[in-house]
Amino acid sequence: MSIDAPISRVQRVRHELKIRAVEVAAVRDLGSHFRRITFSGADLRDFHSASFDDHVKFILGQGEDAVKRDYTPRSFDPVAGELCIEFALHGDGPAAAWAAQAAPGQQALIGGPRGSFIIPMDYDWHLLVGDESALPAISRRLEELPDEAPALVIVKVADQADRRALAAGRATDVRWVASDAELIAAVQALTLPEGEGYAWCAGEAATMAAVRKVLVGEQGMGKHQIRAAAYWKRGGSGFHENLED
Repeated sequence: MSIDAPISRVQRVRHELKIRAVEVAAVRDLGSHFRRITFSGADLRDFHSASFDDHVKFILGQGEDAVKRDYTPRSFDPVAGELCIEFALHGDGPAAAWAAQAAPGQQALIGGPRGSFIIPMDYDWHLLVGDESALPAISRRLEELPDEAPALVIVKVADQADRRALAAGRATDVRWVASDAELIAAVQALTLPEGEGYAWCAGEAATMAAVRKVLVGEQGMGKHQIRAAAYWKRGGSGFHENLED
């Protein structure tokens, strides 16, 4: 079992904030409630995303009435100048409604990322926990990790049709659950590997707070070994917060 490291090995990097005008280049449906939208445009020529859990602001409208929502850059191809973002189509929020009708040629604004939280890939093992909102980041992380890197993955996706093949290396263990209670129980039931590991968790605020509590209080992980984020909050909108003591 790992112990709390006196100094975190993660790196925080700040970026100059820039608002970019982009255009929809392609649209692809993923499962029942997800849509991958590819954006292009000259403003993306200096775009950079250094971490799998980076966030950009997707902006609808202008001025005080503008709607801004956080999304993970699923991938960026600097040669083609194309940025992919996966939108969850749950609920009736303005960003989800826009994504549901998006078509090539439509215009949008994207801001950021403002900064990156870079988690080294050379930990002895990696734990990735999240719900549907965390799927883009988890998918990207698994694609970026070395194939031999041990990774434990627990994802809550209620609709079977939204579960997808992940880029799992030969040392990856992926577990799907259908509810928040099952997610927390799965984390409690884990037998963590020996050595220095790191846990990345993201999803609904109360659920991720409970997961973090289990990792620290029951699994004995050090606080420097955990990155827990609330990507959304039940009953709220436009919510994003890092969970720390």
